[in-house]
Amino acid sequence: MKKRIALIFVCLAVVVGMAWIFILRSSAAQNSAPTKTEQYVKKNEKKPKAKPKTPDYKPYKDPTDLRKEGSWTKSSEKKAYPNIRYANNLTLRVSLKGNRVYLFKGKKLIYTMMSTGGVYKKGKSVTPKGTFYIQNGRGDSFFNQALGEGARNWVSWDPSNVYLFHSVPTKADGSINRKEAAKLGKTQGSHGCIRLSLPDSKWLLNELPAGTKVIIKDV
Repeated sequence: MKKRIALIFVCLAVVVGMAWIFILRSSAAQNSAPTKTEQYVKKNEKKPKAKPKTPDYKPYKDPTDLRKEGSWTKSSEKKAYPNIRYANNLTLRVSLKGNRVYLFKGKKLIYTMMSTGGVYKKGKSVTPKGTFYIQNGRGDSFFNQALGEGARNWVSWDPSNVYLFHSVPTKADGSINRKEAAKLGKTQGSHGCIRLSLPDSKWLLNELPAGTKVIIKDV
């Protein structure tokens, strides 16, 4: 008899314990589950808008040794300039929106330069697009009084010497306009010419043969 009573108490204890476990689990689940109001708020809350990506207009991938954009005091690439003085199959490919000038030897890309082309007005660059050729006109420096701007190391790709490859711009006293120079490789800013770093423009002045083809496109 005593054994039966003890067994009954044990069974009751087990049942009560299981009941408490069930109650505690149910309470925890209710506390952790979101209410209908919380579900509605979470569903309708405004997510932060992702920042729009800046379009990459560069038609060719930048080389691994290209310097940081805005580096107007150094060559665009860290490697030595290729020998082009007597080459006759060169092409300079200008990307106005990509802010790059690519030098090809035949079909091979041999050097990439950071550049700044003409500003865009009503969706059109003030730099003319098309196919041109390097002229005999070139020089160490110039200053345009009407524009209040000059440059160093200019090479013409226009028979009238209006449009040029040249260095980042200079002020009336001959010093570099650093505000404009900082745009190199980043954005447009010129009155129509193609700006290059000081060393790149000097290299073209000294080495680029007259008659070299120049192709200028938006991208």
